[in-house]
Amino acid sequence: MPNEPKPRRAACPVCGKPSDPAHRPFCSDRCRRVDLGRWLQGGYVIPGPPVADPEEENGQA
Repeated sequence: MPNEPKPRRAACPVCGKPSDPAHRPFCSDRCRRVDLGRWLQGGYVIPGPPVADPEEENGQA
């Protein structure tokens, strides 16, 4: 049918543009790399209780 609406694509989590199936869920390789860089630099953190330093627990601090 010619009047069927196109399925909506999710927005890129980095810039908000429509995602590209080749880079899903991102819109481009650039946004994929930006997201990876954020993970590697500690920009994303999973909430939880503080983790004790193993050296402090052994009295080596």
